Amino acid sequence: MKIAVPTETQAGESRVAASPDTVKAFIKKGVDVIVQAGAGKGASIPDDAFAAAGAQVVPGGFGDADVVLTVRRPSGELLSSLKRGAILIGGLEPYGDKAGLDAIAGSGVTAFAMELMPRITRAQSMDILSSQANLAGYKAVIDAAFHFTRAFPMMMTAAGTVPAAKVFIMGVGVAGLQAIATARRLGAIVSATDVRKATEEQVKSLGAKFVYADIADAATSGGYAKELSAEDKAKQAALVANHVKTQDVIITTALIPGRPAPVLITEEMVDSMKPGSVIVDLAVERGGNCPLSKPDQIVEHKGVKIVGTVNLAGKLAGNASPLFAKNLANFLDLMIKDGGLKIDDADECIKGTMIARDGALVHPMFGAK
Repeated sequence: MKIAVPTETQAGESRVAASPDTVKAFIKKGVDVIVQAGAGKGASIPDDAFAAAGAQVVPGGFGDADVVLTVRRPSGELLSSLKRGAILIGGLEPYGDKAGLDAIAGSGVTAFAMELMPRITRAQSMDILSSQANLAGYKAVIDAAFHFTRAFPMMMTAAGTVPAAKVFIMGVGVAGLQAIATARRLGAIVSATDVRKATEEQVKSLGAKFVYADIADAATSGGYAKELSAEDKAKQAALVANHVKTQDVIITTALIPGRPAPVLITEEMVDSMKPGSVIVDLAVERGGNCPLSKPDQIVEHKGVKIVGTVNLAGKLAGNASPLFAKNLANFLDLMIKDGGLKIDDADECIKGTMIARDGALVHPMFGAK
């Protein structure tokens, strides 16, 4: 059996879908691994490190691979080169691009979109969204501190006191929780909000203030947030608008799977903020939590900087890649049996992430019958 790890081709993507450690683990299971030359360059993993782990470093050509591991959806050229029945595993960006999914299905591969991993305890070690969001939450605060023209912690000096910055985190998922922790470590006064009442305890345990309107709990059975009713949206918006006026830094992290990002910070709210304030919009790839944010741009609006960096986890590729690679390796462990492959269709993690097989889309979320 042969596992292939190609170089990512999407602009700005520095991560790689394998690490020397996962290569070693695969080889111990009797599997051959080929890695495209330069695949780890953006993550500071040289070809020599993959070769030392036992991988064969090649310039390209993956037509005989049984399994292909990717960070992002592969190019059409790579897809067309794969043999029918090959297994494709990675972040396949399944939402909002039916033509792209049809192309994956049409290539004849058996494809697994890791974004669809069920929210169950045994799947946590395979959850790419969580491992990458953790780093994104950290990086968002570091970037905010860089663009903020004042200090985060309170400082007592002979010339006067520097007040602590006020940081507001919107959305208390994995990214939000890491953002809270990071901002607290930097000495900021931190508050956070979420439409899921159950997050209050987590927020307070990290030393932040929980900001919550009197609304119905919007938590889903899968642990995500669902869209609010019009009445609850108005209540939450009013509370947030009043709070935003006093904040120096805002980190927005809210996403609803398969939907455009909800608007959390309106232009009117931005107008109410003090000059020099900073907003970091982690949802910019999906339309943004602030309508003024733009992908990979810093927009300045009436003295407020709105940072819309895409793929924040990828900016920490040296950490993000090994975590992502381990997520994929843990998932692939479900299928590797005695050096070969066996797909257990009854396994929740396999069934929940499989989007294509035998030339057709098979996931009910994407039009399969």
